[in-house]
Amino acid sequence: MKKHRRRNRYLQREQRGALTALFSAIIFLVLTVTIFIVAIVIVILVRTGTLHLSFHSGLPAVLFVAVLAGGSILMGTIVGSIIDRTPLRSLNKTIDGINRLARGSYETRLPVAELPALRELSESFNTLAAELQNTEMLRSDFVNNFSHEFKTPIVSIQGFAKLLQKGNLTPEQQREYLDIIVAESGRLADMATNVLSLTRVENQEILTDVTSFNLSEQLRNCVLLLEKKWTAKNLDMAIDLEEYNIRASEDLLKEVWINLLDNAIKFSPQSGEIMVQIQPGEGTLTVSITNYGPDISPEDQKRIFNKFYQGDTSHSGEGTGVGLAVAKRVIDLHQGSIQVSSDGGKTVFSVTLTNS
Repeated sequence: MKKHRRRNRYLQREQRGALTALFSAIIFLVLTVTIFIVAIVIVILVRTGTLHLSFHSGLPAVLFVAVLAGGSILMGTIVGSIIDRTPLRSLNKTIDGINRLARGSYETRLPVAELPALRELSESFNTLAAELQNTEMLRSDFVNNFSHEFKTPIVSIQGFAKLLQKGNLTPEQQREYLDIIVAESGRLADMATNVLSLTRVENQEILTDVTSFNLSEQLRNCVLLLEKKWTAKNLDMAIDLEEYNIRASEDLLKEVWINLLDNAIKFSPQSGEIMVQIQPGEGTLTVSITNYGPDISPEDQKRIFNKFYQGDTSHSGEGTGVGLAVAKRVIDLHQGSIQVSSDGGKTVFSVTLTNS
């Protein structure tokens, strides 16, 4: 580890040295070219008689100009090096910050530079570092939560399977334990499906399976797929849809509706109500899914579609924090929009899709 750190410090010193040499060479080159041009102009002016010089030392004009040019180059290089220290120092700090950020130090921040161009660079760097730090925190929380939630049903399945293996159980106990095993294995499958879905849609750039289908019928079928969940909470599903057809990816949109409906069921109170509506617009269809439960705070509304984000940690055991990220990505692929509004005990997720 120490050897690796020494190597990193050595490479950083080499980078800074190369950068300093580059800047100095550029300044020297610019000054040399400038003085050379000035010297030529002066010689031409002297030889044509346009410019008259008086030399008390008896030095030829050309030699005088050469000495003047050399002194100017030397002085300009010294002054340029002094002036160049401030931006170079800021640039070196930026390079050092980028190296630390690349090594995973997401708490790295740069002091705001004085020069306008470097100030914008440092501010952009700090914004990038903050976003990376936030994403890393969410990812770490997700891994911890997912590992815990994944382990819990496995332990449960293993425990009840061992009890069944021992025998000496009544038929009622056997059915009860088998039901638990089925439910827990289904929970594992749902978690794995969500994570795999996120990976799949993130790597997808275009839609290749676009077909025309009945959007209203698809929504009704998704509600039926979740019947066991909403009947367990005695929810009233208010679904009164006119028939609308749409051209889209049927499989991907199905994932969106299941995720949104599942969230609505999860956050609805016992014996509550969920409304599903379709509103036509000019060349668009907007699907609204409404539930009456706890409000989503304005801060959570800004981040609710981020990967791994779970605003209400009391329900973290019922999901993985990727369902809404999957929904957002799918709607983006369809060049649509998804929004959430939550106030006064009413939460509405609205999905707008192009109907063409």
